[in-house]
Amino acid sequence: MTFLPPDYKEPDTSNYMKFEKGENVFRVLSDAITGMEYWKETKEGRKPVRLHTEEEIKIGDLETDDKGNLKMPKHFWAFVVFNRSSEKIQILEITQATVRRQVNALYNNEKWGDPKEYDITVTREGEGFETEYTVMPNPKEKLDEGVLKLYKDMHINLEALYEGNDPFASQGEKEAPKKTKEKVDVEDIPF
Repeated sequence: MTFLPPDYKEPDTSNYMKFEKGENVFRVLSDAITGMEYWKETKEGRKPVRLHTEEEIKIGDLETDDKGNLKMPKHFWAFVVFNRSSEKIQILEITQATVRRQVNALYNNEKWGDPKEYDITVTREGEGFETEYTVMPNPKEKLDEGVLKLYKDMHINLEALYEGNDPFASQGEKEAPKKTKEKVDVEDIPF
């Protein structure tokens, strides 16, 4: 007998997926929003500021590093995913250009196309400036209808990120159900 089960892992309670060391497998559920992101000190602490790409960024709003250099905004993609590891619907924000380029290459490839049709594995290796990412598509397969229904019922508003609001609008943490036999009309799913 062991203190904890051999396959034990801490539960993921976040509504946001982050790339962990090793393989990160997810299915894209929504269209992406894009823009620029930087961080700003507020009364509540440091918060991200996200703007549409064409919006003007005030230099005075940008933070500086310990040498006085401006911390430049990063381009981002954000979209809703089903995180296979935590079995949760979460938002994934990608600021890593190497990952964006590889996902975009899959999207533009006529044999792969829309990433809502297959899982994607992003492998993260290394630390700090030595971090490398590789992106691999998994074979196309239909997503469990229970996951699609849960996603639809959550009414996640990605546009709320631009206003600094919670896209889940007090939806609470929701885990995907295990495989179901429930029928879902695919025409009702918003993508």
